[in-house]
Amino acid sequence: MAAVKNSIPRRQFDVVVVGAGGAGMRCSLQLAQAGLSVAVLSKVFPTRSHTVAAQGGVSASLGNMSEDSWYWHMYDTVKGSDWLGDQDAIEFMCREAPNAVYELEHFGMPFDRNPDGTIYQRPFGGHTANFGEKPVQRACAAADRTGHAMLHTLYQRNVAARTQFFVEWMALDLLRNDAGDVLGVTALEMETGEIYVLEAKQTVLATGGAGRIWAASTNAFINTGDGLGMAARAGFPLQDMEFWQFHPTGVAGAGVLITEGVRGEGGILLNKDGERFMERYAPTLKDLAPRDFVSRSMDQEIKEGRGCGDGSYVVLKLDHLGAETIQKRLPSIREIAIKFANVDPIKDPIPVVPTIHYQMGGIPTNIYGQVVSVANGQTTTVNGLYAIGECAATSVHGANRLGTNSLLDLIVFGRSAGNHIVESHPERQHAHQSIPESAIDFSLDRVNKLETRTDGEKTSDVGNAIRVAMQHHCGVFRTLDLLNKGVDAIESLAPQVDSLYFKDKSKVFNTARIEALEVTNMIEVARATTKSAANRTESRGAHALNDHPDRDDVNWLRHTMWFSEGSRLDYKPVQMKPLTVESFPPKSRTF
Repeated sequence: MAAVKNSIPRRQFDVVVVGAGGAGMRCSLQLAQAGLSVAVLSKVFPTRSHTVAAQGGVSASLGNMSEDSWYWHMYDTVKGSDWLGDQDAIEFMCREAPNAVYELEHFGMPFDRNPDGTIYQRPFGGHTANFGEKPVQRACAAADRTGHAMLHTLYQRNVAARTQFFVEWMALDLLRNDAGDVLGVTALEMETGEIYVLEAKQTVLATGGAGRIWAASTNAFINTGDGLGMAARAGFPLQDMEFWQFHPTGVAGAGVLITEGVRGEGGILLNKDGERFMERYAPTLKDLAPRDFVSRSMDQEIKEGRGCGDGSYVVLKLDHLGAETIQKRLPSIREIAIKFANVDPIKDPIPVVPTIHYQMGGIPTNIYGQVVSVANGQTTTVNGLYAIGECAATSVHGANRLGTNSLLDLIVFGRSAGNHIVESHPERQHAHQSIPESAIDFSLDRVNKLETRTDGEKTSDVGNAIRVAMQHHCGVFRTLDLLNKGVDAIESLAPQVDSLYFKDKSKVFNTARIEALEVTNMIEVARATTKSAANRTESRGAHALNDHPDRDDVNWLRHTMWFSEGSRLDYKPVQMKPLTVESFPPKSRTF
């Protein structure tokens, strides 16, 4: 093994970006345009990154369709987060939103247009005018393919800027020196099976979410929490991992996403009695209440026997919108409904059920994307490491994300991190720091154990066991008993992950090897989620705990910080002070 270690190939860059979704490519664009040498790693071709699946829109207070203000957007986001979002980061994002969207427009993103040529905006859940008085049209949309349009736009701009893409590469581990600085990553080239050391003066994690740790998910199969696993193994905390969003409208039995934009265009949810039940739960916003609220309402309707068909789902009705509107504004949704639900929404309602969709937590960062750690109540930034997009907890989403704020998060903080790195002038640092051999050996040994094991646990069996345990123990409604059993169930699977075995030892495009490496990341995310959830004794946002149904601002207005070693928890306070305006103090959430 020593000879292999000594001969491992190395490449050097100013910046390595892990992930080629919206956040990664918005960041890399900023870097490449500044003349830095940039490597962007992606498990799939960049335009197949999961951002391509985003449908409904990107939020910005442009005011094209109705009066709007970034201040109202900030209020909605703070309220939507159930006051767990950091108000300085939320203000930064909402103030930057219009410029970020206009920048995309100038890049060539094909937004839908109003008759006067301005960007078309639709209503979306939780977005209001005048501090909750009425719904507002804030979601800038490209039909129901907004993420697709964004990703292709950013990829084309990156190609023009000569960004260097490493397609079908998987990052394995962060490389750190004795001082704790991050100096790059080890990465696997899938085509050859060869492992490389990619040295970087700055490393950016933009690896997306980890929704594939659940059995029923709207997420792509690539969403296995790779960046979170890398960070956890390197000793960095994961923040607020108890908060996972169940999207109200996944296709029943398939999990494929039906965008909230359907309800923004006027679609309504009905129970078996044909009742528009959201009028009972949210008299003002009705079907456009925030996602955690709508998901719990749907789940309650089903549990109380008002579900449709076999009683396991409700339906989303949009035939009243008319064929022309559906074909113009929601063409992909019609296609999804026909393919996955066997119904044409022009004629019949779509069967839907809450489905895991988005992680609000992740790797803790500041507004520049710099990763931060916490010890003894003190927060410090990590030299050489950034995290952006869904894998990061900049804490603009808190305990519940508003629809369309995800695409906004990608472009605002992708750009912010890119600018911060450019301003640090990594190109002026003439030499890369020396990487300790022990850091490289750790990663190589981890892969070598998988390669040389002659028996053990099947990857598919362990992966499925993780998904089944998470589905059963961490649902829309939770109990302490279920969560504690979930902690035990997931921890009991950790030794099995350490014993993964696959029969095919070939090097070229060995998907069995990739799946095994993904499961080693999934277990870290599952451990963080169950332990963090079992210890938060309140209900807030997406964390609805039957034993403690009320929000507890006295004891729980703080972020959970989970460390992999010993599954240890720490906490830090929520940042209640915005950058320039007065704070929004906590109050009850009604809609």
